[in-house]
Amino acid sequence: MDNPNLPALRAKALSLPLEPGVYIMKDSGGKIIYIGKAKVLKNRVSSYFRSVEKHTPKVYQMVQNVRDFEYIVAGTEFEALILECSLIKQHRPHYNILLKDDKGYSYVRVEKGPYGRISCALQRTEDGALYLGPYISSYVVNQTVDEVNKVFQLPTCSRKFPQELGKGRPCLNFHIKQCMGVCRGKISPSQYQEVLDEAVEFIKGGGTQSIKLLTQRMHAAADRLDFEKAALLRDRINAIRRISEQQNVVYQRYDSLDVVAIVRSGEKSAAAVLRFREGRLVDKEEHPLGGISTPEEAMAEFLSRYYYTREDLPKKIFVDIDFADRPLLEEMLTQQGGRKVEITVPERGDGVRLVEMARNNAAQVMARTERRSGRELSALDELGRMLGLPAPPAYIEAYDISNIGGETIVGGMVVFADGRPLPGAYKKFVMKTVVGAPDDYASMAEMVRRRLLRYEEHKDKGVGFGRLPDLILLDGGKGQVAAVEPVIRQLGFAIPVFGMVKDDRHRTRAITAQGGELSISSVRSVFALVSAIQEEVHRFSITFSRQRHQKNAFQLRLEEAPGIGPARARALYKRFRSWKALCAATVEELAQTEGVPAAAAESLWKFLHQEESRG
Repeated sequence: MDNPNLPALRAKALSLPLEPGVYIMKDSGGKIIYIGKAKVLKNRVSSYFRSVEKHTPKVYQMVQNVRDFEYIVAGTEFEALILECSLIKQHRPHYNILLKDDKGYSYVRVEKGPYGRISCALQRTEDGALYLGPYISSYVVNQTVDEVNKVFQLPTCSRKFPQELGKGRPCLNFHIKQCMGVCRGKISPSQYQEVLDEAVEFIKGGGTQSIKLLTQRMHAAADRLDFEKAALLRDRINAIRRISEQQNVVYQRYDSLDVVAIVRSGEKSAAAVLRFREGRLVDKEEHPLGGISTPEEAMAEFLSRYYYTREDLPKKIFVDIDFADRPLLEEMLTQQGGRKVEITVPERGDGVRLVEMARNNAAQVMARTERRSGRELSALDELGRMLGLPAPPAYIEAYDISNIGGETIVGGMVVFADGRPLPGAYKKFVMKTVVGAPDDYASMAEMVRRRLLRYEEHKDKGVGFGRLPDLILLDGGKGQVAAVEPVIRQLGFAIPVFGMVKDDRHRTRAITAQGGELSISSVRSVFALVSAIQEEVHRFSITFSRQRHQKNAFQLRLEEAPGIGPARARALYKRFRSWKALCAATVEELAQTEGVPAAAAESLWKFLHQEESRG
C-alpha cells in the first residue's frame, strides 16, 4: 500500500527552490531516516514522490516510511556535499550507507617464557604475554605475523616446548627452511630468545630498521671471527630483503593508492577497499552495505562516507564504476587532504587487474552468506554492469538452434541460476512453423515466442516456464537479436536480450546487441561465464538434434517393414531405442509393444532377421 502522505509530500516538494542543498527525510516519529544532497532541490526531492512503483526496493521502502522532510539550501553543490557528509555522520540515518566506526582492533601477541611464539590476537588479556598494537587492520596483523615467522624461522607447529624437545622428526617447515627446527633439541633457550628479540624489533621498526641493526651485528660477529653467526645474520638480512621485494612488485607506479569496488547480489551488496602504500598492499577492508539503489549512487555515497574526516588519504583512488559526483568528491578530498586526490576508473593494464582483485574481495563477503563462490558473484555483477542492467542477472536463459542436414530443426534452452547451470529447467523445442530450408532467425523467434507464451500457464508455480529470466542470451549475432527483440516487445515483456558471438575457432568473442558488439575478453570473470553458457547451450541443442536425427532414421527404416506405419514405428522406438535391441527381441516381446498386434510382430521379426542376413 502506498504512503497516504504522498500527495502532501509531492505538493511540498514542488514548492522547493531550484537551488542546491540538502534534504532530510523523517518518519512518523520525527526520526531522521535518510539524508541526501541535490543539485536542484525541487527536482530531486519531488522525484521520490512520483512513479513510486518504479523505485528500487530500497528507495521504495524508504518512501513508504517518509512522513515529512526538511531541507537546507546551500550556496553550491560542493557545499551541499560537505553538509550532507557532516549530517550523516552526526545522525546516522537508517537508509544511508553506514560504516562502523568501532572497527575491532587486532594485536601481535609475543608469548613469554622459553621458546615463546608470535601469533595474532583479537583482544588483549592478562596472560603475561607481550602485546604489540592495537592495529586497526587484522589483515596487517596476519600479514606481519606470517612474515616475521618466515623471516626468523620461528616455529608455528602445535608441538609444546621444551616438553617435546628431541621427540620426533622435524616437520616440512624445517626442511624448506621456514623453521629453525627447535624440535631437534639443538637450540638453547638463550639462542632462541635472541632470535625472538630480533623478531620483535623487526615488527616495531620495520624491515629497513631491522636490516640496519642486523647488518651491524653481522659485522661485529665477523670481527670476532664468529663466521657461523655472521652467516646466519646474513641469511636473515637476505630473507627480509626478499620479503620486501616480493611486496614491492605489487604496484610500484603509485606510492599512495586505494582501490575500491562494490558488488551486488539481489538486495544485498558489499564494498572492498585495497590500500597500497609505497608499492605494498598494507590493508584490506570489507564492508557489507545492505540494499543499494544504483551502482553509481552507491559508489558516490560509499566513498563520501568512507573518506569523510579520514586523515590517511591516498593520492589516487581506483574505482570500478564512474559516477556523476566524482569531480565534487575529488574537490572535497583534495581540500581535506591538503593535496590533490584523483579518482579514476582504470581501463587497461595493472589498474584493471587491481580493480578486479577488489571486486573479488567484495564478492567474498557476499559468498560467505549466500553459499556461492565469490567468482560467480563477481562475474554476474560485472556482466550486469557491462550490459547496463538494473541489477546482476541472477536467472539467465540461453538459446541455440541446431539442425542436421536440414531435416529436423530443433532448439535448446539452458538456464544459469546464480551463475551455475540449472539442468532441471532446461527445455527442448522442435520447430513447428519453420518448414523447408533452415532459417535460424525465424527458428530463434519461434522458440522464444513459445517459451514466453508458456509463462502465463505456469507463472503461479514460479519455476521453469513460470519464472521470467533477468537476461536472455542467444547463440548468434545481430540478426538473431533483431529477430527476437520484437517478439519480446509484442508479448508485453521487457527482458534484455543479447547475442553471443564466436570467432573463427568457435570460441566466444563478444556480446552483441542491435547497436554493435561489446568485447568481453578483457574481463576474465565475464568471459568465463559467457563462454560456459554458450558452450552449454550449444552442447545441449546439438545433443538433442543428434537424438532427433537418430530417431528419425530409426523410424524411417522401420516403416519399410510390412504392417509398420509411423505410429507403430514411434511406439517401437520408444520401447527399444536402438536397432540392436530391436533385433534381439523375440516375437512375444515385439508384440508387447503398444499398438503392435501379434501378426505385425511376427512379420516385423522376419523382416528384421532378413535384414540381419543381408547385413
